[in-house]
Amino acid sequence: MEATDKDEKIACTIGNRSTSDVVVRLRTQEGRDDWLYCHSGILIKNCKYFADRLSENWPTCQILDSRNCVDVYCQESDFDYHVNLIRLLYIVIDGSVDDLWHGVRNALGILKVAVDLGCPQIITACVNYLEAVTWEEAEEEEILKIVPRMGLQAEPILARLQPVTQSAIINIFLSAIRFATSSPPPSMDDLKSSAQEQIEYMLTEDDDAPLLTADDNIKVEVKECVNSLFSKFNNSLIALFCGSTESLSKAGNIQLLQSYLTDLSWVYQILIKLEIMREFVDYWFDASEKIVKVLEQGSSTTEVIEIKLRAIEVTSKVLEAIGYGTVILPTAKRLQVLKVWLPFVRVTKPLIDSAKMNCENDVVLKVDDELWQSLESTFVSIILALPSGDQAEVLTEWLENKYIRYPDLTEAFEVWCYRSKVAKRRLSLLGDEHAMTNSI
Repeated sequence: MEATDKDEKIACTIGNRSTSDVVVRLRTQEGRDDWLYCHSGILIKNCKYFADRLSENWPTCQILDSRNCVDVYCQESDFDYHVNLIRLLYIVIDGSVDDLWHGVRNALGILKVAVDLGCPQIITACVNYLEAVTWEEAEEEEILKIVPRMGLQAEPILARLQPVTQSAIINIFLSAIRFATSSPPPSMDDLKSSAQEQIEYMLTEDDDAPLLTADDNIKVEVKECVNSLFSKFNNSLIALFCGSTESLSKAGNIQLLQSYLTDLSWVYQILIKLEIMREFVDYWFDASEKIVKVLEQGSSTTEVIEIKLRAIEVTSKVLEAIGYGTVILPTAKRLQVLKVWLPFVRVTKPLIDSAKMNCENDVVLKVDDELWQSLESTFVSIILALPSGDQAEVLTEWLENKYIRYPDLTEAFEVWCYRSKVAKRRLSLLGDEHAMTNSI
């Protein structure tokens, strides 16, 4: 049978008028009328439409140039696809042609015509091609418009577009966050950044719902990943804390600590999306004194100043959670975290501002100016939530400090003055109301 097919392919060539016994007349509403000289044996065997039209049960075909004539009507936009399909009827024998489709759009057009005319081998070949090649976004949209109407025979094309199971989503999310928090070597920074971006995308609600809604089991897994990252960061801090005063200035230590701080800043954003920031805030509070002690050991090089900036960025997120009540800490801890970070920030900001203006060589210090405004507002919020006596202590230290310009605690000072002035009157009124209530 295979030999017969090949012999027939050689003997019958589309357009060969000397051997042709059928004219396929392609016609459009716009008036286009092209004749293709074909062979009934090829058409009948490979296409149901032509097999029906050329069968004995069909009314007598029109005769052109002593040949049977079969009319095929089509839209002008589909004309070339019809021509290509008829040519492919002479070539596609086993549905395995690989290099004749000239792109996704052309294959889609041919597939649509093949389905309309009933050409199973062409359909198989088109489906095999489209299922295997990559698509651009516009082509994907076209596939979604055309293919679903073609039934079961075209379903393999849509396999990559089908929604995945929740278990598959969970597995890939957990694998990605384990990698993203594993502190891979610098040579894998691009891979880590890609994983981090996709994790954020999976949890983001935009025009579509988030790809993943985390349950308690997922949150436990994420916490374990974060704890592992914290553990490595802590070990690095201990090594630097116990080292010489120049430990932080060494290139390897700088790179490692900067990587940890960048990862911690990113992971905090993920914890916000998952609503599990408490452990992060508690850890950062416990480690704050050690972190500041290590950072104060460093020199004033741009690289060391950048590490200080990254630490302040993470601290800003933590203080925001504390200052606005997202994570509730007792008064003593709120006062302690203020006493640790407020002096460090006020001394470090001028260094960062100076380094930003005088970057060394190719080192560019990227500073978000909104960071300072946000941090200042957070400091004010934390101060105003303290007992009046603690507020007075913090404000006294601020007024006597040479770095009074930042953070500017004027708002907290004004509120403290007002509250202090009216406090006795308020308490007196409350006492009178209490006495009246008791007398009644």
